[in-house]
Amino acid sequence: MQLIFEKSRPGRGSGILPESDIPQALDLNEFGKTSSAFGEIPVELRRKTKLNLPEVAETDLLRHYTQLAKRTYGINDGFYPLGSCTMKYNPRIDEEIAGLSGFSKIHPLQPKHTVEGCLEVLSLAEKYLCEITGMDHMTFQPSAGAHGEFTGLLLIKAYHQKRKDDKRRKIIIPDSAHGTNPASAAMAGFEVVNLSSTKEGLVDIEKLKEIAGEDTAGLMLTNPNTLGLFDRNIAQITKIVHDAGGLTYYDGANLNAIMGIIRPGDMGFDVVHLNLHKTFSTPHGGGGPGSGPVGCKDFLAGFLPEAPEGIGKVKAFYGNFLVVVRALAYILTLGREGIPEAAQSAVLSANYLKKKLSDMYEATSAEPAMHEFVLSLADLKKQCGVSALDMAKAILDNGFYPPTMYFPMIIPEALMIEPTETESRETLDHVADVFKTLYHQALENPESLRHSPAKTPVGRLDEVGAARNPKLIYRPQSDGENRPGIEEEAVTSR
Repeated sequence: MQLIFEKSRPGRGSGILPESDIPQALDLNEFGKTSSAFGEIPVELRRKTKLNLPEVAETDLLRHYTQLAKRTYGINDGFYPLGSCTMKYNPRIDEEIAGLSGFSKIHPLQPKHTVEGCLEVLSLAEKYLCEITGMDHMTFQPSAGAHGEFTGLLLIKAYHQKRKDDKRRKIIIPDSAHGTNPASAAMAGFEVVNLSSTKEGLVDIEKLKEIAGEDTAGLMLTNPNTLGLFDRNIAQITKIVHDAGGLTYYDGANLNAIMGIIRPGDMGFDVVHLNLHKTFSTPHGGGGPGSGPVGCKDFLAGFLPEAPEGIGKVKAFYGNFLVVVRALAYILTLGREGIPEAAQSAVLSANYLKKKLSDMYEATSAEPAMHEFVLSLADLKKQCGVSALDMAKAILDNGFYPPTMYFPMIIPEALMIEPTETESRETLDHVADVFKTLYHQALENPESLRHSPAKTPVGRLDEVGAARNPKLIYRPQSDGENRPGIEEEAVTSR
């Protein structure tokens, strides 16, 4: 498939876009001019060359993006079992509500009396999410999960600073946590203390007792953890940290496994972040949009970004408002009965598929799974040389998306599978049959898996080369007709 630059021809274009209705900052047709409706443009900010934009006819443009769309794979195309990050159910009604002009065409600097309905959305969302999590207050400023982690840790930091308890510099993080947890703690200025798991994949209580002390600022717990396990000792965990003088932080990215059934606030947690874009309806492929609201108990309310003496804004205005609109629509649609039913369905799907695969594949824990589970292909790789990567590539040839690979990193040759709450039993049976067929194929013809995929638009790429030598810039070359050429630095397939 050609790049849009390769389809470009001088002078071609379309009339689908209206003329600009705002003053131009710079007259691009007369590049020497620097006058602007907004004042003089500083020399260092002036463009040295014209923008090299493609010139394409309307029909060619529409066909180009249609071709691109047909090459992508999303939740509307089929099974999409990425563990820990799967886009959940995204009802179109939520998209339509978020698209209403009263929500989508407001400006954050409008007077409050002109956006009372939007403020009511934020108020209701806070009320219901606090009810679901067991928290007392919530801020919607954080724009994603990791941003929420960072914000929650700043609350913990501000709490200890207000008490002049400056020795509390350490955040305890189990090795089964989401990978952003230690990064967020480090960004907040804490020292990260790694807590290894038991052989069952749970928090090692005895080690936690040894680590927790007068220098402990808090503990970050992903629950259910990245192995898909709910820690049965969770009340004991929070008590140990509180007895040591620390605070407890709940990574709620996996809330879809427990929502409406049990609440982090009732387990003894002081702070929680949510991923509205994962659990409450907003599709977040391609890097956005996201929302990572942070809830807290009453004693931390004075440190919230909106509080007069709080930690200060972490994002402009109210955060990603339309994600909150979608989440509220989803919550109101499901209601008190539907929210726990969604969680129960997610857990049932995961355990059903885990059971179907357990006679061939090695599950990493005998504990009941929550919303996701992890398989290890370490023994299969030793036996026939087929890795988790090979298996994932082969799955692509069977009509659905592969699971998350090599995460969590504490499991060798890991495949993390999250079936979600919306897949039918027939779909899960089909997925299990594909996994079993590929298992036999790995034993009988491992070479075929090592050369997968064979049916996709692109074959197996040089992923090491792509990671170490990425070429992210298209650099056009002139061939005398001012038509762009291709810089031959791309990583090739096969």
